Amino acid sequence: MSTAVRKCPICKRPAEAALAPFCSQRCADADLRQWLTGGYAIPARADDDESDDDLPPAPRDSED
Repeated sequence: MSTAVRKCPICKRPAEAALAPFCSQRCADADLRQWLTGGYAIPARADDDESDDDLPPAPRDSED
């Protein structure tokens, strides 16, 4: 059986066990910097199917 060597997601060199999944502290810091500055983002799309018209009316406070 062959063991797969994981590659660093930043530079593609073999990952170090102590810094997995990265190969160095430099690559780990580069990844953190991407997260902190908004470099990684999940694209969103507007959901046109939902609107406030579909919601039930809010309950009213009864004043006697």
